[in-house]
Amino acid sequence: MATCLVTGAGSGIGAALAARLAERGDELWLLARDAGRAAQLRERYAGARTLVGDLADPGRLSWAFGHQTVPSRVDALIHVAGVVELGPVAETSVATWQQQLDVNAVGPAELTRLMLPALRAARGHVVFVNSGAGLRVSPEWGSYAASKFAVRAIADALREEERDTGVRVTTVYPGRTATPMQEKVHRQEGADYDPTRWIAPESVATTILAALDLPRDAVVSELTVRPGS
Repeated sequence: MATCLVTGAGSGIGAALAARLAERGDELWLLARDAGRAAQLRERYAGARTLVGDLADPGRLSWAFGHQTVPSRVDALIHVAGVVELGPVAETSVATWQQQLDVNAVGPAELTRLMLPALRAARGHVVFVNSGAGLRVSPEWGSYAASKFAVRAIADALREEERDTGVRVTTVYPGRTATPMQEKVHRQEGADYDPTRWIAPESVATTILAALDLPRDAVVSELTVRPGS
C-alpha cells in the first residue's frame, strides 16, 4: 500500500485520480485549502486523511503544516490543483499574474520542498500535472502559460537534484480535458462547451497511474496526452 498525497482532489483529474487510488487501497492524503473543504473531502473519500494549506498563500504552508500531523513517508506526491484566467498581457492585472503563479507554480514548489524528507524516506515519486500550455503559448494564455512553463522548470530541476536520493519526477501534459476548469475556459473564450470532444479525467488518471506503477529501474520523465479525436 502506497502513501499518496494529492492536490486538487475536489474535481476533475484530481477527483478521478483520488477515486482510483482509494479503490486500489492506497493510503490517501488530500490537500485542502481550508477546514471546510477538508471535511468535504474526508466525507467523499472514506478513510482519507487531509492536510489543510492554501496553495494561493505558499508562504504560510510551512506554518500550517507545523500545526498538523503530516505523513512521515510519501510514496507519491501528485500536483493536480490549478487555476486559470485568460486574457491579453495588456489587460492582465498583477493580481491575476500572482494568483496563477502562486497556485500553479510557487505553491507546488513549496509543498514539494516541505514533503521532500518524506519523499526521500520512501524513495517516492513526484508527479506534476502540467498542461499543453506548459509547452506552447497561444494568444490570451500568457499568464497561465507562464505559470505552467515555471512548473516545467521546477520539475526538470527537481528531477536532476533528487536523482541520487531515488526520488523520481514525472511531468504529465494533458491536452484539453473535460473538467470544470475546461468549462470555465470555454466561457472565457466565448465558445460552446461539449465535454465529449475532450479527454475524460479518468483517462488522465490512468496515465498518471501508469507512470507511478512503472518498476523502479525506469522513470517516465514526461508524458503528453491529447484528445483522441
